[in-house]
Amino acid sequence: MVHPFGTLTPLRFVVVCSFYQGRYLLSYHSGHRSWETQGGHIEKNETPEQAARRELYEESGVKDAELIPVCDYFAFDSEGSSNGRVYAALIRHLGELPPNEMSKIEMFDALPDHLTYPFVTPVLFAEAQRKIAGTMVSVLCQDVANH
Repeated sequence: MVHPFGTLTPLRFVVVCSFYQGRYLLSYHSGHRSWETQGGHIEKNETPEQAARRELYEESGVKDAELIPVCDYFAFDSEGSSNGRVYAALIRHLGELPPNEMSKIEMFDALPDHLTYPFVTPVLFAEAQRKIAGTMVSVLCQDVANH
């Protein structure tokens, strides 16, 4: 299911595991009546990172976030199987949620019940947290080496 970042092709979708002030930020999908990460299909002539930024905005209103590459993953959906790319978003500022299938956003200390993808979402958030922790350690090591 989870693969190293940049190893799967072709990519069809992106997933964004979002964090704001140390908490999970999820979007409520009105049609599914459940919580989910931001994400969706990569449009023609769009890079995965561009798709991740677009989906993050469309499904949460967030425009100001650092995107960190996390991993690629293989999944099954209504159209069969496909490859996706996962990013972590470290959100600096919340924006206004544009009108779409998401009716609200909310922050959580722990992943809530009623997830749209209850078997996938915890795995992807765990990968995102590992990547963020590793990124922070690298930054701290570089900072110590430079002083």
